Amino acid sequence: MTEVNIENEIVLYNADCLQTLKKLEDNSVDLVLTDPPYNLGNFMRDRQTNLKKMRDNFFGDAGWDDLGNEEWKDSMDILFKEISRVLKKKGSVIMFMSLIRVETIVELAARHKFYYKTTGIWHKKNPMPRNMNLHFINSTEGWLYFINDGKTGTYNNEGKVIHDFIETSVTPGSEKKFGSHPTQKPEALFEHFIDLLTNENDTVLDPFMGSGTAGVVAKRRGRNFIGCELESDYYEGALKRITSEQKSLVLNNSSGVN
Repeated sequence: MTEVNIENEIVLYNADCLQTLKKLEDNSVDLVLTDPPYNLGNFMRDRQTNLKKMRDNFFGDAGWDDLGNEEWKDSMDILFKEISRVLKKKGSVIMFMSLIRVETIVELAARHKFYYKTTGIWHKKNPMPRNMNLHFINSTEGWLYFINDGKTGTYNNEGKVIHDFIETSVTPGSEKKFGSHPTQKPEALFEHFIDLLTNENDTVLDPFMGSGTAGVVAKRRGRNFIGCELESDYYEGALKRITSEQKSLVLNNSSGVN
């Protein structure tokens, strides 16, 4: 296990998250914001899909998204058990997930005192036009919102109506200069949730941090961050990206730039 601590505000682990979570203190996290494997690799390979026109980093070929269904459910059950422990009472969870897995995730979360708030949609305004001559373009992903051991938590809507439909472009190239991840989410998307569900100096946890988007945004918005990534290449890219964000903030602050 590799652990890096950046000024006591950012802690990154290159390790299995289910083992790493056991090291974290009880009631130490305010928000879990994560995009775990949907376990759809085998499902996608069995469908009528024009793989030649898919992008090179198709997630179904990544190797970590094709567990047996029961193995995946067991892993997710352990995940909810551990994040229930590390989350503060009334802490929040935002978990991205395929819509065909939503019912399973809600059932697993309920076992560990998570109160299900809603399922929302992220709409990608410019999705990859895969299989456009075969069926509808996949331009949406689901996300689920839970509260730990309570029914409501931090919600900084400032009196505004916040819809459960979020629309952004897909991740731009400028956010991939330290490497990319097959399911990398844009910073604008994660900023939406971090601003809404946490306060300054709160702690955000991403057990599947991938390219480190949650860490970059948490640092930028004055939050602490704990991230875990098993794959060394993704971890190294995330470390470089978050460190670069830290240096940029220090430079801007010293220059009086807001």
